[in-house]
Amino acid sequence: MPRYEYRCRTCGDTFELSRPMAESAAPAACPAGHDDTVKLLSTVAVGGTAGAPAAAPGAGGGGGGCCGGGCCG
Repeated sequence: MPRYEYRCRTCGDTFELSRPMAESAAPAACPAGHDDTVKLLSTVAVGGTAGAPAAAPGAGGGGGGCCGGGCCG
């Protein structure tokens, strides 16, 4: 289940809630009981391994096209 981060405008506390995507925009009360909260924008890390070197351009794999670049010259 996705986790969403919220900030309370009353006390300034930041907190997270796990809830279905369909309920992501629903109001969320802060742990102190205040109702004036806003959902924060989150960044998402996708793929890769931290610290792993990126492949050099043109290294391995060939090109594209219909046959992986072997017939273009």
